[in-house]
Amino acid sequence: MQNIKVGLLGFGTIGTGVVRVFQQNHDLLANRLGASLELVRIADLDTTTDRGVKLAPGLLTDDARALLNDPEVQIVIELIGGYEPARTFVLEAIRNGKHIVTANKALLAMHGEEIFSAAEEAGVSVMFEAAVAGGVPVISAIKENLGANNYSALYGILNGTCNYILTEMDEKGKDFSDVLAEAQKQGYAEADPTFDVEGIDTAHKLALLLSLCFGTKVDFNDIYTEGISKVTAIDIEYARDFGYKLKLLAIGKRDGDKIEARVHPTMIPEDYPLAAINGVFNTVRLVGDFSGPVMLSGYGAGMDATASAVMGDVLSVARDLQTDCSARMPALGCPQSQLANYTIKPMEQVVTPYYLRFNVKDHPGVLASIAGILGKHEISIESMVQPHRHEAEAVPIVFMTHVAEERNVIAALAEINEMDVIQEETLLIRIEDHLE
Repeated sequence: MQNIKVGLLGFGTIGTGVVRVFQQNHDLLANRLGASLELVRIADLDTTTDRGVKLAPGLLTDDARALLNDPEVQIVIELIGGYEPARTFVLEAIRNGKHIVTANKALLAMHGEEIFSAAEEAGVSVMFEAAVAGGVPVISAIKENLGANNYSALYGILNGTCNYILTEMDEKGKDFSDVLAEAQKQGYAEADPTFDVEGIDTAHKLALLLSLCFGTKVDFNDIYTEGISKVTAIDIEYARDFGYKLKLLAIGKRDGDKIEARVHPTMIPEDYPLAAINGVFNTVRLVGDFSGPVMLSGYGAGMDATASAVMGDVLSVARDLQTDCSARMPALGCPQSQLANYTIKPMEQVVTPYYLRFNVKDHPGVLASIAGILGKHEISIESMVQPHRHEAEAVPIVFMTHVAEERNVIAALAEINEMDVIQEETLLIRIEDHLE
């Protein structure tokens, strides 16, 4: 039986999960592969912490290059995270002819073109199923099972922390800061939650999905990114009154030779399947010209789900090694030379309905003044809510608009926010009520 040797860079939570899969399902993996998968080296700066798994003597080292330069290691699993030294190590492994399996969405979103090109030149694979939606097999579905489709749109709930927070706010009526604190205590949110709650993690994943679905190079910095930290319990309550659920949505749409690429809090109709994705679950909805809409859901993070995705990629690479078929599948589903250079549509050109919440002094004529400014900027009001009773001097007024161009909405709000009666900056939430 052939023996395929694997090295692991990074022995944190996910790395521990990967080791557990190697140990617990060793015989299962061998049966399915028809070969033996052997974890021969693990490299991590921390060689003393007890991870709850037993390792053979000499397996764990703090010398990453001992792994990278080991001629026996055929597959390198990179679970360090971040940009450096992950980028340096991955490129070095590629130069040494080793195949890469990674869960590092930040690395690939920022340096993917460099890494994928280097891998293609070296004739090795870069696999990253675990980088998007954890244990949900989205990447392989796009590249293989659905590979015959032109995609018109994709929508994703891609961050379990944000989805958990919004679910708790919806179900319990609590404010963002309170739920975030609870999520941190329960381990659903990091001590520094910025990457999650400000949408950066979701944007990293969207960058990869855009490249995969639309076959194009994507500059991460061109993706409009907005988090959930400004959303309040009252906004979620109003959304419910209007028949919507609030989600942090990743959106990609093909519009001729341009692509919409945006991450932001989004109201979607409560009877849409995406609206039912709660807690720490992730989902991706793809719209193909032949497949129609396809939705994949599951645990988007966590030790076990992510380790499952990592090991699925290891199995795929190992099968190629068995048949001497290196780099059978390009990282993005097509050769680097075939990637297009579609332009990302500027956010000011996006057209969508809007939810607008104004906090105003309760003075006569305020409502008419706001409506007049909106009308001047070609923004039509579909519906409006104003509480009949209130105790504070400031009162919320909520407008739901018909479709409008973002540049007009921003211009109108800039004018409205200068009014003396406005007590705080107006909150804008976009609406997606016609998902393809």
